[in-house]
Amino acid sequence: METPPSSSMDLGLEIAHAFFKPIQQSSPPSSNKRHTKVSVVGAGNVGMAIAQTILTQDLVDILALVDSKPDKLRGEMLDLQHAAAFLPRTRILSSVDFSVTSDSDLCIVTAGARQIPGESRLNLLHRNLALFKEIIPPLARHSPDSVLLIVSNPVDVLTYIAWKLSGFPSNRVIGSGTNLDSSRFRFLIADHLDVNAQDVQAYIVGEHGDSSVALWSSISVGGVPVLSFLEKQEIAYEKETLEKIHKAVVGSAYEVISLKGYTSWAIGYSVASLARTLLRDQRRIHPVSVLANGFYGIEESSCGKVFLSLPAQLGKGGVLGVTNVHLTDEEAQRLRDSAKAIWDVQNQLGI
Repeated sequence: METPPSSSMDLGLEIAHAFFKPIQQSSPPSSNKRHTKVSVVGAGNVGMAIAQTILTQDLVDILALVDSKPDKLRGEMLDLQHAAAFLPRTRILSSVDFSVTSDSDLCIVTAGARQIPGESRLNLLHRNLALFKEIIPPLARHSPDSVLLIVSNPVDVLTYIAWKLSGFPSNRVIGSGTNLDSSRFRFLIADHLDVNAQDVQAYIVGEHGDSSVALWSSISVGGVPVLSFLEKQEIAYEKETLEKIHKAVVGSAYEVISLKGYTSWAIGYSVASLARTLLRDQRRIHPVSVLANGFYGIEESSCGKVFLSLPAQLGKGGVLGVTNVHLTDEEAQRLRDSAKAIWDVQNQLGI
């Protein structure tokens, strides 16, 4: 009887075994050794920028990509795999089937419907709701202990939807929120003061959008509270200047989109920083979209359950707590107004 030819995989294993002589009296790897796995849903510009940044920062052992377009998905996977000689060793998988995401530590969702010219925001939200009904339940089923990180826009409402559809506790459902907005804010302040952005502590909170709130009262540079320092030194500053910087933050994404058609690199670095904090239990504080009820006067009786960005401590289990940053009365009111703006849109969805 003729022996069937060996597959190329079998041949590869034979050659690999021939390369190395086994160590005598060795034991197999410990069964409790666990690989770190991240799944990215959506292989568009944002999803691939996130995947590429996570790979270059050596954050995972296994990276799984999911998209509805099989050819593009396979092309993106191969393109990343071909860079293996220049990257930390990571197993890269892809499939249109969500089973490829099984046992993920972190599931990042970037997929979302694009707005059609002339389409209302509410209609876009309805289409994204339908899309999330196809994405979130299988993710939750295949990785019941994972953290869900939502990047798709409008991120605050979609994070709420992901929370409802997943059945996860609220600490394990997070939106990327204003993490990137706050980075842009820090950059503009640093540029204005001619200092390094890493020495600037500043937050944008609330909605990732037009009703976001700049927390001017808590900004510090090198540990020095900026506004109180200016007042003590009797250095005059105009509120219009502050508002101009905030408007630049809100408008910066629109500017990038108008110039190159989409945003990708900054959100890639932003989400990779969140992934690093979550996977490595770094307990850093990030302004991300979390269930906001009970914080800063945001009550369910006035605006229902809403997700919006607050300075939150993140770690292995997701959201560990919300920072008790001092807000002025005006900032607190603006934050509540932002919550109401999100609720007004969310309420129209009927979920």
